[in-house]
Amino acid sequence: MATDESRGALAPIRICDFSGQLAGAGATRFFAAFGAQVIRIEDRLSQGGWDIFRGNGPYIDERRGANLGGMFNNHNIEKIGITLNAKSERGKQILREIISISDVVTENFSAGVMERWGFPYEEMKTIKPDIIYVSNCGFGHAGPYKHFKTWGPVVQAVSGLTFQSALPDMPPAGWGFSHMDHTGGYFMAIAILMALYHRNKTGEGQYVDLSCTDAALTLNGPALLDYTVNKRPMRRKHSPHSNRNVFPPMAPHGIYRSLGDDQWVAISARDDSDWKALCDVIGHPELAKDDRFATLESRMRNQDALDDIIQAWADARSPSDAMNALQERGVPAAAVQHPEDRMDKDENSLAWNTFPEVKHREMGCVRVEGMPMKLSKTPAKIERGAPVLGQDNDFFYDEILMLDKAEQEALHAKGVI
Repeated sequence: MATDESRGALAPIRICDFSGQLAGAGATRFFAAFGAQVIRIEDRLSQGGWDIFRGNGPYIDERRGANLGGMFNNHNIEKIGITLNAKSERGKQILREIISISDVVTENFSAGVMERWGFPYEEMKTIKPDIIYVSNCGFGHAGPYKHFKTWGPVVQAVSGLTFQSALPDMPPAGWGFSHMDHTGGYFMAIAILMALYHRNKTGEGQYVDLSCTDAALTLNGPALLDYTVNKRPMRRKHSPHSNRNVFPPMAPHGIYRSLGDDQWVAISARDDSDWKALCDVIGHPELAKDDRFATLESRMRNQDALDDIIQAWADARSPSDAMNALQERGVPAAAVQHPEDRMDKDENSLAWNTFPEVKHREMGCVRVEGMPMKLSKTPAKIERGAPVLGQDNDFFYDEILMLDKAEQEALHAKGVI
């Protein structure tokens, strides 16, 4: 018999998981990697249903289909994949059975989907009194926005984060990728763990209502504080300047173009000591006594001129040469790496196993994101790729629910499973 330690930190937790895309699937991904049994429920007749990542790239070759989405594979490693039409009457009965043997039910549908299926939290409690139900959607289930639907970039805009990303006197640049989906997933994972801890102490389950937009609001931090305390709006003359940090103030502090095609280096001077060392490195020790740059306050006032000097020096050097020269004198600096650099060239990523390889039934061996934490007693297990649609039906319906094989075949023919 395997011990819980050998099975993972979160064994034997079982999650009835309807979550998808990034905000939900990204949360339950942690649980699957650390030993929980995450039952990923999808609809076979709709080829996975609402989770568009199932069939979306990136792809490993010219093949396309519901089982070949690279993003889906990345966010559903180590999960058990079953199909179930939860809108059918027999499907509802089966879902009741799954809830009855689960610790947690998770979803990130738009508000009201589970209620329309006939499974609000109050109904789940009649099935399993200590069930934990976690619902993660764009605006949560309270307030005037609760019926709105959203997407990661929209959440970033509504939360105020997009407004902060720009260079002076230019429109908001936005954040590009759906970073708020990831943030929502992190908050969701924390919420599940807290609810489980509470249940283990008291025996009580609970309903967790999570708003991705409110999670994003927490990242505004200094901008909201600056307005609250100083009445300074984020968008004013020369602000925002996404390439300079004013909390806490540092100068120089930015990303500078380097020698080569699209090559950059990040440089920060935390204090006067860093600044003096930087002046020596760039061959202009006299700048440390220049009235424009002698103190932090004067450097902050003259950042444009300061950046021109640093840029002229960085232009003639590769990012690594600039980084090494500054780091040798204790000045914070780093070459701006491209994502592919971290995967294939970075020694630390390779040593940390940042991108482990998993085996996927149709894609074969592919790399995915690893876990940024190492537990000495109960490490993460990332070996199995995301399930193809209905991959674990036989295992789950045979060994977990123990449905009669003839009934399984009949239910499959009817599109129930």
